[in-house]
Amino acid sequence: MGQDHAGSYRCYYSTPTGWSEPSDPLELVVTGPYGKPSLSALPSPVVTLGRNVTLKCGSRRGFNRFLLTKKGEDEVSWTLDGQRSPDGQTQALFPVGPVTPGHGWTFRCYGFYRHTPRVWSAPSDPLELLVPGLSGKPSLLTPQGPVVTSGQNLTLRCHSDVGYTRVALSKEGGQDLPQRSAQRPQRGLAQADFPLGPVGTVHGGRYRCYGGHGLSSEWSAPSEPLELLVAGRLRDSPSLLVQPGPSVAPGENVTLLCQSGNRMDTFLLSKEGAAHHPLRLRSKDQDGRYQAEFSLSPVTSAHRGTYRCYGSLSTDPYLLSQPSEPLALVVSDYTVQNLIRMGLVASVLLLLGVLLCQARHDHGGALDAARS
Repeated sequence: MGQDHAGSYRCYYSTPTGWSEPSDPLELVVTGPYGKPSLSALPSPVVTLGRNVTLKCGSRRGFNRFLLTKKGEDEVSWTLDGQRSPDGQTQALFPVGPVTPGHGWTFRCYGFYRHTPRVWSAPSDPLELLVPGLSGKPSLLTPQGPVVTSGQNLTLRCHSDVGYTRVALSKEGGQDLPQRSAQRPQRGLAQADFPLGPVGTVHGGRYRCYGGHGLSSEWSAPSEPLELLVAGRLRDSPSLLVQPGPSVAPGENVTLLCQSGNRMDTFLLSKEGAAHHPLRLRSKDQDGRYQAEFSLSPVTSAHRGTYRCYGSLSTDPYLLSQPSEPLALVVSDYTVQNLIRMGLVASVLLLLGVLLCQARHDHGGALDAARS
């Protein structure tokens, strides 16, 4: 079938007295002669319950009409004129909503020309809107920790003790909404891994994941956000100093000073092996050097460990500098050390006492032997 077959068709039947009334028209549309347009959601394909969203259908083929279709039992379509955008493509903005749970929210769009309204482009890739619900939120983590090195392989894992069968991952400000079938590593636990490959600038940002059941359009509440920070994207490496020194006693006041001779808007302090997000402070300009002071006061044994600091710019807050040299903070528990010392002293005194008693006993035995 080609473009020439597109059109409006009617049929008739013959009777002894003539031809019947025409049937209702059948519109035959031919799709695929032109490349597919793109379809995206503004600001995001994750839409809060009851809110509206704008779907943008665009192409560089100069279409002057666009059609948006919604998949599902209530399948409907909308048509809008195309408008020229600043980047040179034509596009149409379709307002959708308010979104509600329990309905499918999967869309495609087509482009066509006004003078051939029944010859459409190939369909866009499907776009599914994710409407978070209220069921138990999953957890999102990465074994590598929140700070990852540029070029490092990275995997995000979404897991839950709710028996979800599929999982979706979203990035704040992103358009992709990858989905995975949930695995069951053990009874009552569902999880899915999202390999992101070698880390680059595009991976820095804030992520959430969602759980779903079967083909249902309902999704769980979002996980807590996971911030991914990509280190090594800025050439500068700040320095990290400790005041009063790297070895302190519990209860002392300690300050870690992160500074750089190059402009840094924010400094971050991370502790090796810690699962929580790095501490973050705005930098201050001190005589041409940018710095931030991280107070750990009062110090406890939990502060013991190895620290590094990073710098970032406000234009790309998830892209970090090279790390500082590691700084090992030693928290000496003097109470325990004193007890150990006292124990050692007591052991030495006891040993001396035993030796003295043994010497006196041996001396007394020698005198008795001489008298006899």
